[in-house]
Amino acid sequence: MSELVLISVSGKDRPGVTAALTEFLSGYAVDILDIGQAVIHDSLALGLLINIPDAGESLRSAVLELGDTLGVNISFVPVSEASYAEWTKNQGRPRFILTLLARKIKASHIAKVSRVIADHGLNIDNIVRLSGRVNVEEDLEGSKACVEFSLKGEHENSRSLRSGLMQVCSELEIDIAIQEDGIFRRHRRLICFDMDSTLITTEVIDELAALAGVGEQVAAITSRAMAGELDFRQSLHERVSLLKGLSAGSLKQVADALPLTEGVEHLFKTLNSLGYKTAILSGGFDFFGKVLQEKLGVDYVFANKLEIEGDKLTGKVIEPIVDAYKKASLVRQLEAQEGIALEQVIAVGDGANDLEMLAVAGLGIAFHAKPVVRESAEQSISTLGLDSILYLMGIRDREAGRI
Repeated sequence: MSELVLISVSGKDRPGVTAALTEFLSGYAVDILDIGQAVIHDSLALGLLINIPDAGESLRSAVLELGDTLGVNISFVPVSEASYAEWTKNQGRPRFILTLLARKIKASHIAKVSRVIADHGLNIDNIVRLSGRVNVEEDLEGSKACVEFSLKGEHENSRSLRSGLMQVCSELEIDIAIQEDGIFRRHRRLICFDMDSTLITTEVIDELAALAGVGEQVAAITSRAMAGELDFRQSLHERVSLLKGLSAGSLKQVADALPLTEGVEHLFKTLNSLGYKTAILSGGFDFFGKVLQEKLGVDYVFANKLEIEGDKLTGKVIEPIVDAYKKASLVRQLEAQEGIALEQVIAVGDGANDLEMLAVAGLGIAFHAKPVVRESAEQSISTLGLDSILYLMGIRDREAGRI
């Protein structure tokens, strides 16, 4: 009579352990029902759920001897038919990917996150590191770390789960993203970015206003507009009107000093090499979008146009205005043009005028965003650079590093 057994192998990793064990088992016509292997700092953990034929006892003894020869520890745990049936049934339960981002991963981060996961009835199937090897003496500034949890189960209250994870983020200054583990997660094709305070760390209109001598006045309006306190279209017209008479040469002056956000160049190098399409959908100005397009290799740029007569800004914006609803419309337009599904689109932004775009995309990410955006968006990144969105796409540092 056959028997179900879980074989656990641990010890120092070296080439050939898995090959030797499975070659041995093949001589007994063993069926492998499940298998998993991980190596952490040269330490091997291997598990095999097998169906052993009648010669179970002799096989056990022989496997233990093989373990001694290989220099690894081997143990056996019997699995009942009822337990196996329950495990099989659970394979159809919903699956999720939780991504934990921080400058460095601490035990407290894993503890808090895993507690929220458990309290909401989800089980952790697997945890892997997506970031590169950590230099233990490296300063936090500029460092990045990411681990990915594979979860299984059903949670009745997604709002409660999200609230619990957001509370952990707030307490520990980390970022957490949770997505359904579906077919589109590693098959995104188009990524749409806001420009000001997303690809660059400044608001261009504030820089132009400073040159026009109305910096504080315009910056105050910008801040309220990005926080959702003012209508974007109205605030844009109001701010641009204050730039009337500014020399057109000021545009190049500001463009020459655009401060790129941390991780932007690495992100676009990776995306371009992997064949992703990219777009800038900005409530800012196309002059600066085109500068970034050339610098970063962006495929599409849609932004507002400043009216210029002679060598002076007229204080007017040329219609149509790229506002929140136009951004969402452009996402749909590009989706159709590229022949892809909305689930394959990622949108990234920081301000209230990005919310519609974030909502329509398959993956919407609030990046170093205003509170109203961070609370409304499905995903949020506030601790790392822009290239950390690669982790949410399931791309490891070692994969991006080969490009």
